[in-house]
Amino acid sequence: MDTSPSRSRTEISGGAHTPRKHDSAHKHVTGSADYIDDMAEPTGTLHGYLGLTDRAHATITSLDLDAVRASEGVVAVLTGADVPGVNDISPSGRNDEPVLAEGKVLFHGQPVFAVIAESRELARRAAKKAVIGYGDLPHVTDVRAAMEADYPLVTDPLKLERGDIEAGLAAAPKRLKGEMRIGGQDHFYLEGHIAFAIPGEDDEVTVWSSTQHPSEVQHMVAHALGTVSNAVTVQVRRMGGGFGGKETQSNQFAAIAAIAAKKLNRAVKIRPDRDDDMIITGKRHDFVVDYDVGYDESGVIHAVDATFAARCGFSSDLSGPVTDRALFHADNCYFYQDVRLVSKPMMTNTVSNTAFRGFGGPQGMLGGERMIEDVAYALGRDPLEIRKANFYGGPGRDVTPYHQTVEDNIIGRIVEELEASSDYQARRAEIIDFNENSPVVRRGIALTPVKFGISFTATWYNQAGALVHVYQDGSIHLNHGGTEMGQGLNTKVAQVLAEEFQVDLDTIRITATTTGKVPNTSATAASSGTDLNGMAAANAAQQIKTRLIAFASEKFSVPAEQVEFIPNHVRIGNELMAFGDFIKLAYQARIQLSAAGFYKTPEIHWDRASGKGRPFYYFAYGAAVSEVSVDTLTGEYQVDRVDVLHDTGRSLNPALDIGQIEGAFVQGMGWLTTEELWWDDKGRLRTHAPSTYKIPLASDRPKIFNVKLADWAENREPTIRRSKAVGEPPFMLPISVLEALGMAVASIADYQVSPKLDAPATPERVLMAVERLKALVADAGMPGEDGADA
Repeated sequence: MDTSPSRSRTEISGGAHTPRKHDSAHKHVTGSADYIDDMAEPTGTLHGYLGLTDRAHATITSLDLDAVRASEGVVAVLTGADVPGVNDISPSGRNDEPVLAEGKVLFHGQPVFAVIAESRELARRAAKKAVIGYGDLPHVTDVRAAMEADYPLVTDPLKLERGDIEAGLAAAPKRLKGEMRIGGQDHFYLEGHIAFAIPGEDDEVTVWSSTQHPSEVQHMVAHALGTVSNAVTVQVRRMGGGFGGKETQSNQFAAIAAIAAKKLNRAVKIRPDRDDDMIITGKRHDFVVDYDVGYDESGVIHAVDATFAARCGFSSDLSGPVTDRALFHADNCYFYQDVRLVSKPMMTNTVSNTAFRGFGGPQGMLGGERMIEDVAYALGRDPLEIRKANFYGGPGRDVTPYHQTVEDNIIGRIVEELEASSDYQARRAEIIDFNENSPVVRRGIALTPVKFGISFTATWYNQAGALVHVYQDGSIHLNHGGTEMGQGLNTKVAQVLAEEFQVDLDTIRITATTTGKVPNTSATAASSGTDLNGMAAANAAQQIKTRLIAFASEKFSVPAEQVEFIPNHVRIGNELMAFGDFIKLAYQARIQLSAAGFYKTPEIHWDRASGKGRPFYYFAYGAAVSEVSVDTLTGEYQVDRVDVLHDTGRSLNPALDIGQIEGAFVQGMGWLTTEELWWDDKGRLRTHAPSTYKIPLASDRPKIFNVKLADWAENREPTIRRSKAVGEPPFMLPISVLEALGMAVASIADYQVSPKLDAPATPERVLMAVERLKALVADAGMPGEDGADA
């Protein structure tokens, strides 16, 4: 026994609630982190490339691939007929998303064949030699056009309803109607889609996939191969970004690589060019929101009737749950007495849209915030006053449109603290004074809140597993079902395990996610990665600790209560033993030092048919104040300052959480300001490269960027160490940027008219809004730009 005093007995290095760097941060910076394209290729590895169609909607009348097959280095050319199992990778099970299209083209760029060649460049060159005949059909790419053309819905629409909407609207003292268009967004991850398949014995195959959902890739590969899931092993060490784009979109690449590998009995890698990647993979859903709002003179909303129509693309993918979640967040932080919210997931001849950070929630929330803004301008009030007047409150004002009671509401305190710390009121007054005397540059400021529900709305996804091994030298191996895409999940889960065993963080080694170790994993999505996998890892540790405590109690004849894990040691009665020495002793006594942990989120339930339940375990809250300057002659603008106060409960790792908030803010700001998807009249995506699609640059970040965690917050639910999710909730904070731009534009008409900026509010849209209000001022004789009558 070691009885000497030591600093390590009072604390561990890197436990929960401490700021620690990302476990691979140094590798990311130096370029030494291994991604799939960095892996050593076995001798004879082949490379795949996809052949794309060039029609938005057409029948395939002929497919001549002779020149492709005869091209240099080509080993095989695959079509839908070469899929040995089922030619479908639809995550919804609707059989509407072929691995390779057959007979009909449903969007411009849809893959119809795959070339397998000795090198990627040879496969790429060969793919261009196909001759495809088409019979053109009418196509629709726009949401509103799809509604007018009566294009079909891609999935069943959801309706959330509470109260009597007709009576509520009729009784409201005031009423307004409006429409808002909300653009989509490309994921633009640093590492594009890629899959690498190595054939095994019999029907076995191992696939390295850049995916957020290894178990779904496993299932889809098995489905396409015509085999069972235990024949397919999917591995993921890390991704260079995902943001939801690798939840379902990885299926196609993995399936094609695996089919080719098994057919040719050689390793096969497939990685598209960035242009092709952007053309053939899904985006954030575009929305058109139509709303009818009843309210009173004080700005309190009495009734909301709104429809959220979405551009879903050619197949169902995840459009059903995405459009559902849009409705779940259309209330944001606000209570609606009478409410009806309806989704319209519209089919269009575009790539099938998919998951993206927030999963429809940002679009729903933005629609709800537009209603608040319209009410504020109609009443000539600061939008923040209207927000406060409509916040969820106590009994009678605490039930959502989906009939879940808001029990953990802290938005009032967050907004109050941020309003004071950012000096919002004084700055707003100063900005109004500035605008009265500035003929060209106008400024705006806005404070917007966030309430975001945490859990998968598909209840069965709210589960996770983990596998923990303690080796006889005291080192610990951790494998869990989550995937690392740069967000720091592995670091947080390792911190949880370090805390459980009371060992230093460097004692823990996390290995690549693999379906061969933890089965039936849920996607790393819905901000649930740490919540689920952290709890599963803790459960595994607790199983092992229970065995170890029983062993120590028996061997040393002390009560179990006197066996305690303390920093890097175990206290047994009045004596200490180093953790590694204790584990060695337990091994020699044949104590099982491995456990499979499991966790399922409690208390949640959801009945979609009735639109009632508790789909979310808890809510994460936050708020942001953004200040902007706009050049009214060009529409160009800059974000001058941002202040954020965000709720992460008892943060597991404040450094990682602040990084997630900052990154989410800038990515959300890009969605709302610069990132525009544009299809031409032939259905071709023209914004398919960095040259035509503008994500935020380093120079676009707020000039002053203050981010603070609400360190007083603690999750009322027993989540992992009382923390809260941080992946998606802060993405909606930059709604404040859009509304600050709106205020700057509204100053043209003395803040008497809602600016109604659609998203993204590109400089062109801002300029058009400015000109529109100038014309309105001139026509109506309203107060003009200099405060005088126009």
